[in-house]
Amino acid sequence: MRNHFSFEIPFMRYRKVFLTVSAIMTVLALAGIAVRGLTFGIEFQGGTEIDFNDTGEVTIEQMRDALVDAGESDPTVQTTTSADGENGFIVRSDTTDPTEANAHASAVATALSLPSESYNVTTIGPDWGADVTKSSLMAFALAIVLIIAYVSIRYEFKMSITAVIALIHDMVIILGIYAWTQIPVTPNVVAALLSTMGFSLYDTVVEFDRTNDNAKTLKDGIHRTYYDICNFSINEVVVRSINTTITTLVPELAMYFFGGATLKDFAFAMILGELLGTYSSYGVATPLLAMWKTREPKWAKLEARFGAGAGDPVPADGKAA
Repeated sequence: MRNHFSFEIPFMRYRKVFLTVSAIMTVLALAGIAVRGLTFGIEFQGGTEIDFNDTGEVTIEQMRDALVDAGESDPTVQTTTSADGENGFIVRSDTTDPTEANAHASAVATALSLPSESYNVTTIGPDWGADVTKSSLMAFALAIVLIIAYVSIRYEFKMSITAVIALIHDMVIILGIYAWTQIPVTPNVVAALLSTMGFSLYDTVVEFDRTNDNAKTLKDGIHRTYYDICNFSINEVVVRSINTTITTLVPELAMYFFGGATLKDFAFAMILGELLGTYSSYGVATPLLAMWKTREPKWAKLEARFGAGAGDPVPADGKAA
C-alpha cells in the first residue's frame, strides 16, 4: 500500500496534542455544566413565551418593569429584530396558566401603549415539557445503540466504541458551551444535536472505511504500522471532509445571521456540531482507534519493529525509515 500523494500530513504524529486539547475542552464543558448548569426552554420545563413585535423605542428595562408590575415575578427578556428592522422582545417566564399569561401580556401592552396585536402568547404545561425531555433522551440513547450495532456489524466493535466516544465528546462540549453562555436549550437545539450526530458519524465512518480497506491490503515487503495506516487513510479523505464542512456551513451561517430566533437556535448548534464533528473524527476517534488496535498482537509486533516514527509519511519504497 503506497501513498499516491507527494505529501502526507502527519496527523498521527500529533495525536497526543489532539487528545489533550479534547480532554481540556471536555473538562471545561463538564465544569460549565456542573457550575452554571443548563438553561432549558419552556418546552422542557413548562412556562410561557410572549413575543412582542414592533415595540418602537421601548427599552428592555421598561419591558421588564412592566412585566413585574403585571405579575411576572422573574421574567427573562431578550431583544429581537425582525427581518424588516422592527424592534421586539421575547419574554420567557414560569407562568403555566394560559389565562394568567394572556392577562399579563395584555397588561404589559396597555402599560407600554402597544396595540393588542403586537404580542403573541405561547403557554406550555409541565407535563408536555416532561414528555419532550423523555422523548429527547430516548432518541439519543436509541441513536447510540444503533450506531454501535451498525458500525460493529459493518466494521468492528472497536471502531463502534471509538466513534461513539467521539460523538459523546462533541455533545458534551456543545452542552458545555450552552452552559457557559446560558443560551436556552430548546427542541430546535436537540434536533440540531441529533443532526450533528449523523454528520460526525458520517465523517468518522468514511475515514474508518478507508482505514479498514487499507489495513486489509497490508502485504509482505510493505511495512506499515496501524498508526501509518490511519494517517494514510485520513489524508485520503480529509479534503473531502473539509469541502463537505464548508459547503454545509455556508447555509447554516446564513440562517444564523439572517434568520429568525427559531432558525438561530438551530443554526448555532449545527455550526458548533459541524466544526466539532469534523475535528473529532480525525482528532479523537481515529487516534483512540489506533492506540487501541496497536495493542493487538499483530499490530503490536509491527509497531515494535517499525513504529519509531508512528504517523510519519512512509517513503516512496513503502518501507519505514
